Amino acid sequence: MDLLSIGNFIAQLRKQNGLTQEQLGEQIGVTNKTVSRWETGVYMPPADALMKMSELFGVTVNELLSGKRLSEQEYMVAAEKNLNQLVKSSVFDHKDKIEYFKKKWLKEHVAIMALIGICIIAVFAAGIIIKNSLLVAIIPLLVFTAHGWRNNSMMAYAEKHVYDETEKD
Repeated sequence: MDLLSIGNFIAQLRKQNGLTQEQLGEQIGVTNKTVSRWETGVYMPPADALMKMSELFGVTVNELLSGKRLSEQEYMVAAEKNLNQLVKSSVFDHKDKIEYFKKKWLKEHVAIMALIGICIIAVFAAGIIIKNSLLVAIIPLLVFTAHGWRNNSMMAYAEKHVYDETEKD
């Protein structure tokens, strides 16, 4: 894949559709600087951006990755070539996948973790206010239990999504 060809093709399609870099960026959810970096071949657009541009411009992702419109014959050859290059150049390894799904779990569960934290603080405050040393003493146990729940749930979620090939996200 030639990043410069891809970038030039994106710029050409953007201009044909009468869009500025800023307008394209708004439609895709990135800044105009990011669009500029794609168009100058500095960066490769991520998969989600390629899919959005494909839909927006009425071209296939394969054509975007090839940097040109493709005939039917060219399409099959380019598809295999592009797929092989993406697999070889992929830096999203096993460890990265686990980290990605751990972060995703954290984002999805931030409210429940905040609620648990508030409850632990409330138990601590109640123990101080009513001068009950037992309530204050169980705080480390509550923190340890909450931490264990978070880690176990998060890793179970990450492992399910990394190892279960049938799971679609």
